[in-house]
Amino acid sequence: MRQILPLFFCLGLILSTLLSLGQRVIPILTKNNALVLEVSRDSTVTTAYLGIKLSNVDEYAKINSFYRQAKDYSGVLAAAYSSSGSRNLTEPAISVTHEDGNNSLDLKYVSSSTQRIDGNISLVSVLLKDPVYDFQVELFYRVYFEEDVIEQWCIIQHNEKGNVILHKYASTNLYLKGDKFYLRQYHGDKMREMQPEENILTHGIKTLDSKLGTRADLFMPSAFMVSLDRPSAEDEGNVLLGALEYSGNFRIDFEVDHQDNLRILAGINNYASDYQLKPEEKFETPPLVYTFSDMGKGEASRRMHRWARNYKLLDGKGSRPTLLNNWESTYFDFNEPKLGELVADTKKLGVDLFLLDDGWFGNKYPRNGDSTGLGDWQENKQKLPHGIGWLVQQAKDQQVKSGIWIEPEMVSPKSELYEQHPDWVVKQPLRQEYYYRNQLVLDMSNPQVQDFVFKVIDELFTKYPGLAFIKWDCNSIIYNAYSVYLKDRQSHFYIEYYRGLYNVLDKIRKKYPTIPMMLCSGGGGRVDYAALQYFTEYWPSDNTDPLERIFIQWDYSYFYPAIASSNHVTGWGKQSLKFRTDVAMMGKLGFDLIVNKLSKKDLEFCQEAINNFNALKPIILQGDQYRLSDPRENAVASVMYLDSSHQSGVIFNYLVNNRYGQGSKLPIKLKGLDTTQYYSITEINLYSGIASTLPKNQRLSGDFLMKVGFNSDIRADRPSVVLRIEQVQ
Repeated sequence: MRQILPLFFCLGLILSTLLSLGQRVIPILTKNNALVLEVSRDSTVTTAYLGIKLSNVDEYAKINSFYRQAKDYSGVLAAAYSSSGSRNLTEPAISVTHEDGNNSLDLKYVSSSTQRIDGNISLVSVLLKDPVYDFQVELFYRVYFEEDVIEQWCIIQHNEKGNVILHKYASTNLYLKGDKFYLRQYHGDKMREMQPEENILTHGIKTLDSKLGTRADLFMPSAFMVSLDRPSAEDEGNVLLGALEYSGNFRIDFEVDHQDNLRILAGINNYASDYQLKPEEKFETPPLVYTFSDMGKGEASRRMHRWARNYKLLDGKGSRPTLLNNWESTYFDFNEPKLGELVADTKKLGVDLFLLDDGWFGNKYPRNGDSTGLGDWQENKQKLPHGIGWLVQQAKDQQVKSGIWIEPEMVSPKSELYEQHPDWVVKQPLRQEYYYRNQLVLDMSNPQVQDFVFKVIDELFTKYPGLAFIKWDCNSIIYNAYSVYLKDRQSHFYIEYYRGLYNVLDKIRKKYPTIPMMLCSGGGGRVDYAALQYFTEYWPSDNTDPLERIFIQWDYSYFYPAIASSNHVTGWGKQSLKFRTDVAMMGKLGFDLIVNKLSKKDLEFCQEAINNFNALKPIILQGDQYRLSDPRENAVASVMYLDSSHQSGVIFNYLVNNRYGQGSKLPIKLKGLDTTQYYSITEINLYSGIASTLPKNQRLSGDFLMKVGFNSDIRADRPSVVLRIEQVQ
């Protein structure tokens, strides 16, 4: 493992040596970075340093002596996990009421340890206890050495006589020192996901949060960047990139204190969620995953991508099937003859799988629109008189695979499920029902509901083992939150909902570990690494206008690799079929087109593009991504993927400004190449009979391409250009 094993043994020796010498420093090290904790004389654990690793480990203990900032009156401003009710004067990571009614907590260092998981991963734990109350918090840091990534969370536990109320219970309490801090955050709505904003953080608290219950990321995702000293840049500067691994209500606080330092508290949102913690019960918080880069947000994102593919994404090192979806061809209006034609079109198009979308279920309340049938997961006898098995067989006969859409967490007010189990529905008993997209949410905190949802999936695969794909939607948010099952524990609802959902997903993955599943959620309503442990891909947005998708996919790509992004070619937008296809190839490629209405020339283009995509899959889905030209700053967007050896790659270029005369006036500098090697660049994804305007048989050095650049000749009549780059001898 390239000398990694000795590093971990050395880390243990460093830790024990420093503590025994009284320096009381706990270094948490990756290949390039260091998070350094320090134990003070009164046993308070503080953060001494978070940044690029020092060459001399002994010097971490000297860092604080070189800061001349305002006085820390509390002595705990830099606490590694700040509590409330004692000395802390800032926003706490944890706030409790003990069983005797006391609201104070003061956490002191007890012990720490480092466990080597394998040649690349280590687990550092730091145990903190209150000296007065039998209450403890154990901090965990899972370190991915080569990827420069840390996952951080904690486990809260007590052994008091009665229940302790947890009022706040953050996963992390990071602490950064710098001259200025800039926060790059994201906001949006359905059809306009991942809209970036970047501003300097001023004194006080800036909070990113969600109270939606489900689709928690609809208005604001739980991913962020903090750049030090200046706004974030692609290839320069110090950037901390983080994302909370949780699919429900979240809260992330950014507090600039009176010393001008930044505290970052991230975890489950404590909104309406006081938690009654029983004696000896363990409350485990979701991890915050983060990485630090001194080479800008581009390198930070590549580190996150490598970590995700290697360790977090379901089948992150595998491939993904291309598919044809029926939604824009039929919407709710289909029958067996129509579907039979679409399955045949799947084969003709050259993709791997046919996906049957919404509308295939419900009989008493047939799913002929979006206001009925959710929860009644039996085949509609008029649309599918021979059932899903007929569709699976049709696909098999065409030598393609088949998949199906479900939305198992939701229920229509007009459904047999609602009539039979009104107590399974999330709603206030004394208030009028309020709908989002004509539906309500099932109570996933209820074990009976969990069994029902698992059974929906299990019966589909049991009855139809040929099914090869699930599109799991989640369109509603939670209004009037109330659980009949939880009775007098309503403040546990938002937490128990996701415990229940994760229980179901765990069961599904234990029984069906390899079935690809798309995390849809009406677009980017539920995109996080906790969910992506169970799903092979996510749906960035219901907005498939290719121009809009360039921007949406661009900003998602900082946190999630291309292999996780599901992109479809649809009829949306005014751009050409080529432009739409080129944009969709920046991730997992799919189609939502009426294939039999394509011209011969269009069909041939799609077939050739699919062949090109299949050849480029290892590079796009597993390669290193380099953003070359930002669509928010330039008339041309350009992004490149290189294989692990950086010998082969693909470059996508798009015109995003339609004003007169706009185009690639200047060459765009490439990245990640070997300056001593030469490369050939060839245009692909061309219509039959249309020649490239680029010179043929050019050999350009990596040095030239990265210092001068390459002009793809983007203009109004050539708005999208895809280039294949290969190292040549």
